[in-house]
Amino acid sequence: MNILINMATDISIFVVVAKQMRIYQWVKNLLLFVPVALAHRITDAQALISCALGFVAFSCAASAVYVVNDIVDLEHDRTHPRKKSRPLAAGQLSFRGAMLITAVLLAVSAYISIGLMPVSFLMWLGFYAVVTTAYSFFLKRIVLVDVITLAGLYSLRMAAGGAAADVQVSTWLLGFSLFLFMSLAFLKRYTELLDTIERDGRTVSGRGYHAGDAEFVLVAGASLGFVAVLVFTLYVNGPQVQSLYTRPYMMWLIAPCLVYWLSHLWLTAHRGGMHDDPIVFAARDVPSWAVGVAIASIAVAASL
Repeated sequence: MNILINMATDISIFVVVAKQMRIYQWVKNLLLFVPVALAHRITDAQALISCALGFVAFSCAASAVYVVNDIVDLEHDRTHPRKKSRPLAAGQLSFRGAMLITAVLLAVSAYISIGLMPVSFLMWLGFYAVVTTAYSFFLKRIVLVDVITLAGLYSLRMAAGGAAADVQVSTWLLGFSLFLFMSLAFLKRYTELLDTIERDGRTVSGRGYHAGDAEFVLVAGASLGFVAVLVFTLYVNGPQVQSLYTRPYMMWLIAPCLVYWLSHLWLTAHRGGMHDDPIVFAARDVPSWAVGVAIASIAVAASL
């Protein structure tokens, strides 16, 4: 009986720690593999191993920042309808426990980055840690700066992936990703604003946005998404696509897929069906998976 109780306790602790680390957010770090895929080096074992190590390092660093963020946002989270269930806000994890988790995660990330990865990757990861920490403490409270910061962090992941695998990251890719992720960052804020309005609130807790900003956020976010599609179409006409793909004209078919996907996300959010984080929502969304498969199929067909 004692063994069963101990096992149950261990499992409970494991679940609490995993929840606090927000492991589901690690899906964002798959962006490190994008430069390798776009450079047509997915069969390069060394590049994939380097990206996999980078993925672990980034994920551990990100989880450490999430813990720090939850400590900083503790009072805000306790009044939030969903965030109040986070381990720290719910009282399932102590402050000392949270700090221990942070220390272990940073140690793992530092070991991989310093001992196994190129210096350029370490610099990108260090920059990521500095910016995300600044975001947790004050940048997220500055209107518009928070959105630009979030978008930059997504693009930074791809730059780090390129550094890990020694792959040059296209300026077109960085431009496209910046506009795309600014759209998704605005989408996240729009979802929070709708939630605030539904609860008859005036401001988003811990943020600088007011309920009356919802219409502006909707227009700005959707527009930036379509600007990203425009950047992609300009990229399709460039020499890099001509050299990488046998049938480059087929890449044009990706544009309507992107338009559909962005419209689907914004329409879902407008109807109140969006998760707090659009990236996590997309990872669980069937239409998003269908679009992803369609885009991958088009890219493969264009390469044959």
